[in-house]
Amino acid sequence: MTEVRGEQRGRRSHARRNHERLVAAAREVFAEQGVDASLEAIARRAGVGIGTLYRHFPTRDALVEAIFERRIGTLVAVADAAAAGSGGWTAFVEFVERTLELQAGDRVLKDILMRYPLQTGRLASARQELRRHVERMLARAQAEGGLRADFTFADLALLLWSFAPVFDATAGVAPHAWRRHLHVLLDGLRAQAATAHDEPPLSDDQLQASMRSLRERAR
Repeated sequence: MTEVRGEQRGRRSHARRNHERLVAAAREVFAEQGVDASLEAIARRAGVGIGTLYRHFPTRDALVEAIFERRIGTLVAVADAAAAGSGGWTAFVEFVERTLELQAGDRVLKDILMRYPLQTGRLASARQELRRHVERMLARAQAEGGLRADFTFADLALLLWSFAPVFDATAGVAPHAWRRHLHVLLDGLRAQAATAHDEPPLSDDQLQASMRSLRERAR
């Protein structure tokens, strides 16, 4: 019996090592080729067969979720740290700046945030918690009169998405150029600079549909 238990522990330990190797390999391959990279290439990088990959991750989305699981805590911590700041506008600026710093240095995170809906998958509750943190931060900045009153979570998502081509275009020549672009945009988000317009913000359904469209176009 002791020998059987030892074999079972050995198999579990081997499975855990394969799991971690696959996640590490996926981060590397996705960083090099994007989140649509070949799963066979990931299996080869991890030193396992494609069957082993599918036993651990039945779908590409499951593998993406495993990677994102390791970063969701970082994003929540960024939101918490920003919220602890001295003012609502300052907290908002710090959150946006820090989030963009993370995206600029992590192609995988950038692709996941752009192309995978925030309210689906195994980490839905963690994603929703992050959204609650962000929405409280936006409400505080608006209540204190710093952020324009009509700015929504969907507007923030679009703002963050808009930096992807800036990162890609300037990475080799001016990797910090996005910071100037950000502060030009932030000046237009101040409450005192707000002007009325007829186009409403995206609804949650429209935001999710937009993310699905990004995924389809990349295939």
